Amino acid sequence: MRAAGNDVQALIDLMARLPGLGPRSARRAVLHLIKKRGQLMRPLAQALADVAETVKPCINCGNIGTSEICDICTSDKRATGEVCVVEDVADLWAMERAGVFRGRYHVLGGTLSALDAVGPEDLRIPHLLDRVGRDGITEVILALNTTVDGQTTAHYIADQMQGRNVTVTSLAQGVPIGGELDYLDDGTIGAALRSRRAL
Repeated sequence: MRAAGNDVQALIDLMARLPGLGPRSARRAVLHLIKKRGQLMRPLAQALADVAETVKPCINCGNIGTSEICDICTSDKRATGEVCVVEDVADLWAMERAGVFRGRYHVLGGTLSALDAVGPEDLRIPHLLDRVGRDGITEVILALNTTVDGQTTAHYIADQMQGRNVTVTSLAQGVPIGGELDYLDDGTIGAALRSRRAL
């Protein structure tokens, strides 16, 4: 049996692996959880266990939730002709947080990268092309990060959309070069979406 101190250290080590937390922040977080064991730690442990069992990707767009098809895809209040293509679920959440887009999404699961040997078949690009043909999509909005890999991916998708009778646009002003959507404020995301331009 492990000593209690080892259990606490194991928890600190696990917390330190989370984005934005180093060893010092993880220690502070764990101490806070221990102090608030009844109000915070036990409910958090239960929520983590529940999500670990129920979370799954949406088979349509790649968002995550607890059902086969996410709430965004099943909503009848969403414009079905517009699809906003994002790199990751965090980017989808950033767009939703801004509250300016009322269409649907498509999560690629990354970007093309010759260096990392990531090609179109490793991402959800073929599924996107199927959706455009199947779902009557009229506009594909490329909301990819303005990194080299993000822009390479955007140009690849734009090329694949030629001859498909669909407008391809991308986010414009407000997204800095090298910027990532998850770190932008809501106003910047809103301005970038409203100022999108054809590729």
